[in-house]
Amino acid sequence: MSADYLLKTEPSEYSFENLQRDGATVWDGVSNPTAVKNLREMTPGTRLIIYETGDRKSAVGTATVVSVNASDPKNPKVKIKAGKALAKPVTLAEIKSNKLFADSPLVRIGRLSVVPLTSVQYKMLTDS
Repeated sequence: MSADYLLKTEPSEYSFENLQRDGATVWDGVSNPTAVKNLREMTPGTRLIIYETGDRKSAVGTATVVSVNASDPKNPKVKIKAGKALAKPVTLAEIKSNKLFADSPLVRIGRLSVVPLTSVQYKMLTDS
């Protein structure tokens, strides 16, 4: 079973609203080796949570992987399509206080831009 993932973005660079307007985009330009590895492991249909950093610091919407081009192993290009906005954004403070995320890289490795999620974590974020 493929993991779900959380993708972090700076809303002043590319927000979830931008993704919804565009319908789809290519997620690339990630440099952290662990984040790059996570991108390469994605497959079409992988469920995503879009998390906005900066002033927002919240999970705000969903997306789905359309395709993965890992021909350049150091810069995989993952095409994603927009999903829906979450009914209510889930703040980093709410995530950190939830025991489901105690061992999550989202909490432990704050700078990681592509974070694996368990299906239970994904469900918690989308059901909030």
